[in-house]
Amino acid sequence: MVTKRSSRKRILELYRRYHSLNLKLYAFTPADILWKEQRIIGLSLKKGIWKQSSFPFPHVVYNRCFNKKLVTIQRLEKAIGRNKCFNNINFFNKWDLYNLLKQSILKPYVPDTFLYNEVNISELLEKYKLVYIKPSYGSEGKSVYRVELTDNGDIHISLHSLNPRYICRKDESVQEKLNELLGPKKYMVQQGIRISQLDRQYVDIRVLVQKDILGEWTVSAITSRVAYENYFNTSMCETIYDVVEILPQLVSLENINEILRSLHEISVKAHKKQKLIWVHWEN
Repeated sequence: MVTKRSSRKRILELYRRYHSLNLKLYAFTPADILWKEQRIIGLSLKKGIWKQSSFPFPHVVYNRCFNKKLVTIQRLEKAIGRNKCFNNINFFNKWDLYNLLKQSILKPYVPDTFLYNEVNISELLEKYKLVYIKPSYGSEGKSVYRVELTDNGDIHISLHSLNPRYICRKDESVQEKLNELLGPKKYMVQQGIRISQLDRQYVDIRVLVQKDILGEWTVSAITSRVAYENYFNTSMCETIYDVVEILPQLVSLENINEILRSLHEISVKAHKKQKLIWVHWEN
């Protein structure tokens, strides 16, 4: 199940390797479900041809709609059976995740984080010099603001790019400007981390952890995203590398194995603690 019809073909392409199995695989959106008829209008690949057809309700559903609402999933499970819809919880509250990690052995790896409406931004900037303000619910770096106190006392507010969208002078209130920008949504403020750069481009490392055939959490991929030049948001990346390709350009050779070991260990511990999908590690 996908969000938009326009993404059905692209998502199905990811699963083409399974088309040779004895199963029918099709993609659909919540709007394609004909509840009264117990049918679904879906797209499938048949003998090399993409075709939209009417299908019976499936035996199982893999959910690729990323949102907080579970109404459609609950209704589908009532129709096809309990525990037949997978990947149901896929939209996390970052504040909840922070508090889970803070209370665990992973606390040393988590930057200081606060609810936006409970702190004074000017005081945090005096302490950290750099903070990030992000929605409690959010993904892909959307609506993430970078706020930095410069050496001359000005405060730069940036969105995606390092170039400031707004500059607050010493006599201006950064809190008022941020309140105007953020609106009523719930935001959190995070201590800024000076992350590594490759040829003046910001780099992150992301670890994908999944359960193996024995049901054990294991690292299945570690990738590194290189942002566009002059951008801090690595979700808007220029290039994606396997981490082993890029680590030698970021750290000394004698530290690579130790960093890889730490990435595996920390990521698996995080998944065991709270069943996370992604652990974001920044150096």
